[in-house]
Amino acid sequence: MTDPVDVVRGDLPLVLAFPHTGTWLPSDAVHRLNATGRAITDTDWHVHDLYADLMPGATMVRAIFHRYVIDANRPPDGQSLYPGQATTGLCPLTDFDGLPLYTQGQEPDAAETLRRLTLFHGPYHAALRAELERVKAKHGFALLYDCHSIRSHIPYLFEGKLPDFNIGTNSGAACAQQVAEAVETVCAGAAGYTHVLNGRFKGGWTTRHYGQPEQGVHAIQMELTQSSYMREEAPWDYLPERAEKLRPVLQRILTAALDAAAALYR
Repeated sequence: MTDPVDVVRGDLPLVLAFPHTGTWLPSDAVHRLNATGRAITDTDWHVHDLYADLMPGATMVRAIFHRYVIDANRPPDGQSLYPGQATTGLCPLTDFDGLPLYTQGQEPDAAETLRRLTLFHGPYHAALRAELERVKAKHGFALLYDCHSIRSHIPYLFEGKLPDFNIGTNSGAACAQQVAEAVETVCAGAAGYTHVLNGRFKGGWTTRHYGQPEQGVHAIQMELTQSSYMREEAPWDYLPERAEKLRPVLQRILTAALDAAAALYR
């Protein structure tokens, strides 16, 4: 079986998490999925490439499996992160447009969900937890930056067009205010881009679970519009001209967030 998690260790107190860039589908999942599911449209395409080498020394933890197998940014008990709103679950049954992912009768049951938790979700979070503990032990604090992207228009999930930078801090509970303010300041000053703090996306389970600023772990989620760096329709091409305009802004965001967090421990 393919290793479900890829970890690149660094010496900075910064951990970049990539729960949704994986495209691998195990064969048993492929047989259950219909054509919509096998198309893996709702991938965070190219996000790990977008952030590559922006912060030498950052640790990177990346899920290799696709979110249709199991969503590493959902709570293991399957509770909704956005009660009353359209969203996708721990083992998604529909895509972001509300279309079924599975051949009828092949949807994962409780036993299959538990198996996927054990094989994929659990190892991803064990690796992420270990890296956060490692860098915190070395530096006295850790900054977790959860990297995401999404199509800018998805009527099933939200109205209108998303801002380019969607910053999530669990409504301020996942990181110190200074860290959120540092990120928002960079986003606000980025010409040609829009942003929102704790709008439609307030941070997934990763941000909410690990973000414990009182314990020295600060977490922030960044949901980028895919239109800011790639083609949003198949074949989902990476657009270098757009990406190279965005990457320096992302570097400034990471630097500002890390500097703001480090200042709290001097």
